[in-house]
Amino acid sequence: MKKLLLPSLILTMASCHQGNTSRVPVIGFADAFQDETIAQAKKGFFDALADSGYSAAKGTVKVIYRNAEGDIPTLTQAIDYFVADQVNLIAANATLPVITAVQKTRTIPVCMMVAPEPGLAGLTDRRGRPPVNLFGVYETLAYIDTSVKIIREVMPSAHIIGTVFNQAEPQSRAALAEITKESRLLGMQLIALPVNSSAETQLVVEALLNRHIDVFFAMPDNTIFASFETIAKSCSDDHIPIFTSEAGLVKRGAVAAYGADIYQWGFQAGQQAAIFLRQGNMQGLHPEIVRIRRRIYNPAVAQEYHLHFNDSFSPLR
Repeated sequence: MKKLLLPSLILTMASCHQGNTSRVPVIGFADAFQDETIAQAKKGFFDALADSGYSAAKGTVKVIYRNAEGDIPTLTQAIDYFVADQVNLIAANATLPVITAVQKTRTIPVCMMVAPEPGLAGLTDRRGRPPVNLFGVYETLAYIDTSVKIIREVMPSAHIIGTVFNQAEPQSRAALAEITKESRLLGMQLIALPVNSSAETQLVVEALLNRHIDVFFAMPDNTIFASFETIAKSCSDDHIPIFTSEAGLVKRGAVAAYGADIYQWGFQAGQQAAIFLRQGNMQGLHPEIVRIRRRIYNPAVAQEYHLHFNDSFSPLR
């Protein structure tokens, strides 16, 4: 009987722990860094809330926003503030805010977005179960092979793929393993160089370009997100096209992608958050896989590299 009561007790703690005594729910929203790609998820999240009647502008929800600007101590301080203030919900945008939030609290619900499945982020227990206070939307790496195959489809003469990866990010290491395997199956060589922070990206990418790669592949890596304009400029200067698994990077200069629509990713997470706010508990909520992926290309960049895409790809708008 105790085993049956435990989940209900935890759900009740998650919804009733708040120090906020007003009727207006409070969301603590943490961004990992300032970035156009994850900003799309933030917009989607709040658009979904607004569609369900939760709007800061209309006073139906209060939002405490913090951006860590890529700094871990700043991120930790932000999450500590949310916990001390006992917000109703922590919305965590990208991997590190998700990890930090669930490490700091097991009673305040955490809504994840732009992050890998809990197992890849090292958040599951020995039985493979995610934290009891975690819900939201994650991505697996099952789509990475399709993303790499696009290179072979569009550039059959390409032989060497280059990429950079942050060794500290679990999803980056896992993505690298998938890309390595798929490159081998396609008969292509992969050159991958480690990068520890966005401040190092330019030098590392320049070293990669000196290895005479044919294309650059931008992985689901927060360091790549944070320094993509630097990567895009260096690759453009060497006339090296960028392919990616992240649809949000096509707007920022990648030529093509097959991957999650970042806005819709945030919107899906916002729909879950709205359910939580409406019912006042996590009943029925859990981490779920992203629903919408897209094959998309950037017409201007494609023209620059004389690349052609069939009707299965949507042009960037």
